[in-house]
Amino acid sequence: MEKTVVVLPRARILGHIAVISTMTFWAVTFVSTKLLLVAFTPAQILMVRSLLGLTLLFAINHRRVGYTSIKDRALVAAAGMMGIFLYYYLENTALVYTSASNVGVIVATAPFFTLLATHFFLKEDSLKKNYFVGFAISMVGIILLTVGDGTSLDINPFGDFLALLAIMMWGLYTVLTRLVARRGYSNLLVTRDMFFYALIIQVVVLLIEGKSFDFQAAISAPYLYHLLFLGCIASAFCFVSWNYGLRTIGVVKSSFYLYLSPIITIVFASLVLGEIFTTIDAIGTAFTLAGLLISEYRRR
Repeated sequence: MEKTVVVLPRARILGHIAVISTMTFWAVTFVSTKLLLVAFTPAQILMVRSLLGLTLLFAINHRRVGYTSIKDRALVAAAGMMGIFLYYYLENTALVYTSASNVGVIVATAPFFTLLATHFFLKEDSLKKNYFVGFAISMVGIILLTVGDGTSLDINPFGDFLALLAIMMWGLYTVLTRLVARRGYSNLLVTRDMFFYALIIQVVVLLIEGKSFDFQAAISAPYLYHLLFLGCIASAFCFVSWNYGLRTIGVVKSSFYLYLSPIITIVFASLVLGEIFTTIDAIGTAFTLAGLLISEYRRR
């Protein structure tokens, strides 16, 4: 039986703060990951990130979760596979082929896929005409980002496609976490278990990959700082705060804050990575965000 969760006004305010903080940290992760890809593979970065996150969460609370059914445990495992393994593995790989700015903008389209997933799986939201109009406009924006200035057509499309596929996985993840939240389990403990199940899959991927890990680079600056940021802040803290936001203000309102992400990413990518944000990129970003706003207009 599902438990009814009563959300107080103060909790809703904290939920908004938690989601905004999460968006800020996650926006910077694209830049950190891009820097780490110089010395590590996408799977290795994800492995260290998840291991650090799991260790921190376990240190905070090592109590076991008393799942009432195998179905609940399966939901947690599936959420870990979608949101912690597949999403980040695809995102990390996308950053090998395309810019951090492109990935940041494409990830901002999460509300489209979140709404689509909640509509079909949770029956919570209806798809209006403006949703489809906005979606079409945003896709035009993503195409413009992929084309760019015409000098990198050989590498951008594949990376941008992986980023788009990653955010589809995120839509499924938000639905699964919403279902888990309805069961009334501890947010922190469930998030910790999601990391555990994702880590199992990551070990298998690393074994298949068969590439040696550069421990010397991992403990040296600046790689160590970026790994700690990704593992402790962007993973452990952010997943707890994001899931808290989902519980208190809902899936769609939480995803709406993703509009902040591309702007933050673009600024940091320009300052830290020296990425050039062209006129075409600006137009593509404007189309993408405009499409999102149109799709959300009537619902807001």
